[in-house]
Amino acid sequence: MSALVLQSDFGLDDGAVSAMYGVAVGVEPSLRIHDVTHNIPPYEIWEGSYRLAQVLTYWPEGTVFVSVVDPGVGSDRLSVVARTATGHLVVTPDNGTLTHLERIFGVTELREIDETRNRRPGSEESYTFHGRDIYAFTGARLASGATSFEEVGPVVDLERMVRLPITEPELSDGAVQGTIDTLDVRYGSLWTSIPRTLFRELDVAPGDRVTVRVRHHDTVVHAAQITYARSFAAVEVGESLLYVNSLDRMAIAINRGHYARAFSLGTGTSWRVTLVPVR
Repeated sequence: MSALVLQSDFGLDDGAVSAMYGVAVGVEPSLRIHDVTHNIPPYEIWEGSYRLAQVLTYWPEGTVFVSVVDPGVGSDRLSVVARTATGHLVVTPDNGTLTHLERIFGVTELREIDETRNRRPGSEESYTFHGRDIYAFTGARLASGATSFEEVGPVVDLERMVRLPITEPELSDGAVQGTIDTLDVRYGSLWTSIPRTLFRELDVAPGDRVTVRVRHHDTVVHAAQITYARSFAAVEVGESLLYVNSLDRMAIAINRGHYARAFSLGTGTSWRVTLVPVR
């Protein structure tokens, strides 16, 4: 039996998440159920996609994830199960949620959920809570071994999978560029798309200074010189730093501060960041 890990934008203010737990336990009472988060901002598929990639490989191979950020519930978007190159299964609407998993780890196979067989009994006339009636139910059956990935439904051509637009990071003219993909929510650090391996090509050592420029669309909205450091302890309280985050990507923070709030910065493909060594 595998673990079942849930993620949604439902919050915990009502019974939606509890209902998903109840459906899963109804499939198999001994199932181990855990959470990524249920505080994805409402309808923010990009954020849901990123948070899955943030945690996936810390869970054992075979773990089943259910991710429900589904503003198109009840439409013609597909309900799918993806198998990743890491050996995990992800049950989700096919609306872009798999974007970062595919980009970082790879998706090897995609199957459409046959909703005539993989649906909570008695929910056939329910069209607004697929997280409970289809995804939690299917995820629990997969995690418990009551069904297999191959039995979920027909194969979907990976070319048909919905992908969110992504701007690839690049090295050009002695600078690296990428996007601000998300925040370290509680502390306000900017998590960029720039891999540590690409940044290393600038030959910057810990303690060196780096110029950070942030553009929103085509306008520079923030610029600063900050220290590249291994950890927050390497700079003074209130000082900014550039560091490698837990996803092996470059991040920007204020030691004991909130960088995004301090400079009114946002996330997504319209927010671009450039890092240039100070020589």
